[in-house]
Order: sequence, then C-alpha cells, then structure tokens
Amino acid sequence: EHSTEHIYNEIAYPLVEGVMEGYNGTIFAYGQTGSGKSFTMQGVVDPSSQKGIIPRAFEHIFESIQCAENAKFLLRASYLEIYNENIRDLLGADTKQKLE
Repeated sequence: EHSTEHIYNEIAYPLVEGVMEGYNGTIFAYGQTGSGKSFTMQGVVDPSSQKGIIPRAFEHIFESIQCAENAKFLLRASYLEIYNENIRDLLGADTKQKLE
C-alpha cells in the first residue's frame, strides 16, 4: 500500500547515506513471481512519483557526489537476478547470459 517514494525514504535512504560514508550496501528483493519486486526496484519513468529504488538511489548518490568537496568517489553497482538457481547480471552486455 506504500509508494516507492515512501519505501525509498524508509528503507533505502539510510542505506545510501551509509554508502556515501564508505560502507557497502545491499538491497535484496525477494518474493514470488509477480509480487512487485521489479516494479519496486525499477519503477516507471512517468510519472516520476513511481520511480523505483534504483533510479532514486542513483539520483541520491550523484547529488551527494556533486555536493561533496575535496573528496574522491569510486562507485560500483551490480544488479543481479537469481532465478531457478541461475544467476544473471542485469547490467551486463548480455542480460540472458548465465553467470557461474
């Protein structure tokens, strides 16, 4: 019943703040097929109120980097799908390729 904005603010925002302080962060979406994991993580572009956790986190991170002074950042992100004991890199060049 909550919006992706509410979910982001309650769950992901504190995690991203920790990432900006140098800690590792993971968001693990687990559930049955069709339960809304992809929508919650990705959302839709329009309306912007339905952006998912991933675009909101990227905006948060890059806004924080832009405001930082006298600091260097190394940003590394992965987006993996584990389904039927198969792992796929959803940010890779071939998203259909299974990883070992």
